[in-house]
Amino acid sequence: MKKVLTIAGSDCSGGAGIQADLKTMMAHGVYGMSVITALTAQNTTGVYGVLDAGGDFVGKQMDCVFTDIFPDSIKIGMVSNSDTIKVIAGKLKEYGGRNIVIDPVMVSTSGCALMSPEAMDALIGILLPMGDVITPNIPEAQKLCGFFIKSRDDMTRAAQVIGSNIAGSVLIKGGHLTETADDLLYTQGEIRWFKGERIATENTHGTGCTLSSAIASNLALGYSLADSVARAKDYITGALRDGMNIGQGNGPLNHGWNR
Repeated sequence: MKKVLTIAGSDCSGGAGIQADLKTMMAHGVYGMSVITALTAQNTTGVYGVLDAGGDFVGKQMDCVFTDIFPDSIKIGMVSNSDTIKVIAGKLKEYGGRNIVIDPVMVSTSGCALMSPEAMDALIGILLPMGDVITPNIPEAQKLCGFFIKSRDDMTRAAQVIGSNIAGSVLIKGGHLTETADDLLYTQGEIRWFKGERIATENTHGTGCTLSSAIASNLALGYSLADSVARAKDYITGALRDGMNIGQGNGPLNHGWNR
């Protein structure tokens, strides 16, 4: 049994965060574990409160996981303060974490900010360089590269800028573009495009969490990064196409569509 750890915030409505991560991991047949960085009061309509777990407690959770059930891959999502980011980075170095997938969660699907400016600086300067792959969407990639992204050419240029500051790969998700949903994987100067099917739905709550967890699950299963991305895209496309419709806002995906 392959083991995958998610380090992220909790979504009480079950569509994003660690809840989405664990559902995704189960759908991939891996053993999921979670280190909770924050509790959020949220649903499909927005985020109404955030309670940080605190760096010390996040560190204790990581100690418990790594000293007992060592993960084959790690997904990192919402980290809302700089102290927690520093603790996570320190523990990853201490234990030699591998196959690290970082989803730089800065805003929710509903547009609510989830990270302070100080935390964003720590994320960019400390944590992102430790990732084997980071998975920003278009708005997040714009914050990381410093310019607007409106086309595939812009995505390429953004990936080059972001990739120059980290050792790992960059997967820019194209779902926010108007004409395509193609994703771009940038690895040490090499570019690979993944064709994306645009599905007409507003129920996209937790898509970023789900995709990054699917990538981490496939990495744990032994697939290459490119194959992991391709398999993750197939999985999330099926979860969107399933057409589940619950909640009064941007509803969640059906993580168990393929079971």
